[in-house]
Order: sequence, then C-alpha cells, then structure tokens
Amino acid sequence: MKRTKVLKINAQEPDIVKIRIAARVIRRGGTVAFPTETVYGLGADVLNAEAIKGIYIAKKRPPDNPMIVHVAHKGKVYELAREVPKVAEKLMAKFWPGPLTLVLKRAKAVPDIAVAGLDTVAIRMPDNKVALALISESGTAIAAPSANIAGRPSPTTAAHVMEDLAGRIDVVLDAGATRIGLESTVIDMTSSPPQILRPGGTPCEELRRALGRVRLHPIVLSGKMHLARARSPGMKHKHYAPNAKVVVVEGTPSAVMKKVQELAALYMKEGKRVGVMATDESESAYDADVVKSLGSRTDLATVARRLYGLLREFDDDGVDMIIAEGMAPRGLGLAIANRLRRASGLNIVRA
Repeated sequence: MKRTKVLKINAQEPDIVKIRIAARVIRRGGTVAFPTETVYGLGADVLNAEAIKGIYIAKKRPPDNPMIVHVAHKGKVYELAREVPKVAEKLMAKFWPGPLTLVLKRAKAVPDIAVAGLDTVAIRMPDNKVALALISESGTAIAAPSANIAGRPSPTTAAHVMEDLAGRIDVVLDAGATRIGLESTVIDMTSSPPQILRPGGTPCEELRRALGRVRLHPIVLSGKMHLARARSPGMKHKHYAPNAKVVVVEGTPSAVMKKVQELAALYMKEGKRVGVMATDESESAYDADVVKSLGSRTDLATVARRLYGLLREFDDDGVDMIIAEGMAPRGLGLAIANRLRRASGLNIVRA
C-alpha cells in the first residue's frame, strides 16, 4: 500500500514549493488528487499510458469510462484535438476557465486508455488557482476523473478523497472545499447542433444563449442507466451513489413532501433506518431517523455544493435508505436532478 501524502495549500495563493512537489509526481508517472472549482480530480499525465492505468486501478474505474483532460492554456487544446471548430473556440473564449468540458476529435498523441478507445477527447480548463498552477508546473495536460472510488459520491473536500483513496494514490493537494460541488457540463462539439452529454456547472440555458441551438442527449434525464458506449463520464454505470439505497421522489413540492413522508413511515415500519434528504422549506415536516437539508430550493448553488457531502454524511449516520426530494430540471437543477437519478440507479417515485 502506498503512503498518500497530504499537502495543505492556500486556495488563493498556492505555495509554489508544494505545487512543485505534486508536479514532480505527475511528471514521474504518479497520481495526484487536486481541487478544481467543481470537485476534486485524480490526475496523471495524459500522455503517459501507464500513469493513466494507475488512475483506473486506484479508482477501480471501469475501463470503458473515458476521462476528462485538464489544461492550463487554450493553446494546449490544439495539441490534444485534431479538429477545433470555430463554435468550440467561441465557447472557450466565453466559458473558460470554468465548468465546461468540450468533446472534440482526438489527436493521435492522446493514448487510447485516456479516452476509453474513443475517437474523441474531452477537454476543459478548470477555474481554480491550485489546479491551474499544478497543470502549468507539470508541463503537460492532466487527465483527471473525480478522486473517488468509482460509483461513489464525488469528493468535494480532501477528507472525502482520503476516505476513498488513502493508500491508493501518491499525493493530495488539500485546498479546502470546492466552490461548485458538481462536475462540469460536457458538450459534444463533434455533433451538429452541439449536444450536452452531461449537465453540470455551466447551465444548459447559458449554452443556448451563447450558441442558439443546443440539444440534450436523451440519457440526461431518461429512464436508461447504460449505453453501449459512453462518450462522456457520467453517461454509463451507476454514479455518485452512497452505500445506502437511494429513492428519489419527483413531482410538485407539496406532493413530494407527502410521498416522502409516506415512504419514510413505510421503510421505518419495515425496520430500516431511514434518512430524508430535504430542503429548508420542508425539513421540519418530516419524521424520520435522520433528516438533513440541502438548502433552499431558491438557492440551487448551495444545493449543488452540499449534495455529495450530504450523501456521504448519510452513510456516516448508518442509514439503510435515503429518500431524496427531486429537483426541477432547470438551471443548475438539471445537473442536480441528473446526479440524484444516477445515485439512485433510477429508483424514482413520481408523486
């Protein structure tokens, strides 16, 4: 077992000595967990196939799940992609650095293992000083899925990373909690019109304002869990899931509250320890073993930021079932609804 080194680092003024320690690990083919504005990523040199293999092993990640490549400069995109259409350049100019990943035709330099054998590569520039310093100092683009065991809730703190990956990776750069708390939006720029493969920190509405026509991939909010081949992380396999079984209740707020309490009473009667994932508007209405609020329904940024941490807290509380209120799929709510559905394995109750 490896000894994972944790380096605490200032999020606003990263210590260059610590950045260089982590960058040296990247250059030598090791694995480094680092913060982004979305979640913590587990990074390795994208051009080093053996290093990428180390990510798959550490995460127990299915080999057919492609990774996102992180860059510190837009110019790097032209080394990783063989085609960069004007519309992609428009999005880079408007939304980078930020929580938006572009799927482009892949250059030969990118090894198969980093993209699960696809002819495309997913690239983004994170809006985080620690991440950008690490990528720049490493002198290479960094492939980095979320820094957790595959299928678990993504980590939004270094403690979450260590909970899953201590002894499995080389270094963790601990810069505190991430700002957004949900992964980036992934948009396929090889299709016409561009297609959102995974909703995330850049809302669909903003992309439509920038581009005009943008499609949503049917799987984003469909009843399907698996695809023959995933073009983006988060499209295939169960994701974001705690150990407890998750049920998502969707509908109007009043109908949801009634159904959640009915289900809580039913499961408790069966002897299960039940947790309810509520909102500020409904928290006091529930009678269950554990009730936690994500925040107000009018403040989706807070709901997004708290989601993964709260799922992990329910596991710490030892619940058997988590009954979660669904979110309306608008703005950031689309990404939140998508994550809740995936976490439940599409165990959805309509109220």
